Amino acid sequence: CPYNIPIVVSGARGRNMTRLLPLFLVCVFVAMAVSKPADKDNPRKRAQWKPKLSDVDHEVDGQHNFDYDHEAFLGKEEAKSFSELSPEESKEKLRIIVKKIDKDNDGFVLEQELKDWVDYVHKKYLWGDADDRWKEYNQDNDTKLTWSEYVTSSYGVKTVKEAEERPAYIDGLRRDKRRWEKADENEDTSLSLEEFLAYQHPEEFSHMKDTYIEDSMETMDKDKDGFVSVDEYIADMYPPEDREKDEEEPDWVKTEREQFGQYRDLNKDGKLDKKEVIDMLVPDDYDRADAEAQHLMYHADTNKDGKLSEDEIIGQYAIFVSSQATDYGEALTRHDEF
Repeated sequence: CPYNIPIVVSGARGRNMTRLLPLFLVCVFVAMAVSKPADKDNPRKRAQWKPKLSDVDHEVDGQHNFDYDHEAFLGKEEAKSFSELSPEESKEKLRIIVKKIDKDNDGFVLEQELKDWVDYVHKKYLWGDADDRWKEYNQDNDTKLTWSEYVTSSYGVKTVKEAEERPAYIDGLRRDKRRWEKADENEDTSLSLEEFLAYQHPEEFSHMKDTYIEDSMETMDKDKDGFVSVDEYIADMYPPEDREKDEEEPDWVKTEREQFGQYRDLNKDGKLDKKEVIDMLVPDDYDRADAEAQHLMYHADTNKDGKLSEDEIIGQYAIFVSSQATDYGEALTRHDEF
């Protein structure tokens, strides 16, 4: 077991089974919430193909955002729990984590060990997220989730037919059904927990890639002309209801418009075709976990020897974890998993 931590996954309400950590190392996952009808067309729920390690941006107004590093290194919930700790408490908990990361127990954390840890934290979150949804939808408390169970629970209806008869649900049902059939690898019309994970996080599985791209393209391409205009691109992140609340367009939106023209629109025709959308969502040569490990190593490796001592990590603890001193003292529920 890479980190010697057993993870309990509930296959159904009231019945738990213990999965050891190697299960997390089978595939690479990232968050894409499967939500109730109100969220089905919410583009903010659409995730990147490569691991998006945090819901917050790595840079805000050109400034580095340590909240991204905290969530990538600890996981979202654990990062929140650290924010109520004093600097001393935060450092002590960080020392415990450092010992877990140092797999060969040589007293140093190598870049690969750091990357493995970031991967582990992210995958752990995804399994927990899938398990929570599984328990919500699996009405029979068995080892399979049926399409009927999913639709009635997710859409808040009594039958699949009722959902199919509601015009507002037609597009969402069509996309969900297409993704469901792709995730159902053994073609038994139901999903196991592992298949459900692929359904919920299609951007993480190679066999789900085409469906993920198709869903994303359809979500962004509002006028159905086969392209994504700059306005559709912005609306995907900055919906009309948010625009109505703001007196003027935020700086981050202006930056996204510039990004669209400079880096997204590769042929400079003012719109994104399917290939450009694929290049945006499925970058071939970028691993966010690897990039985050390199980033943390660069900032914490003060003597530039290519490895991190415990003292170096603790000396730069504000990069790795939050505390009452590094955050705003937000009072949140405390977790003691580590």
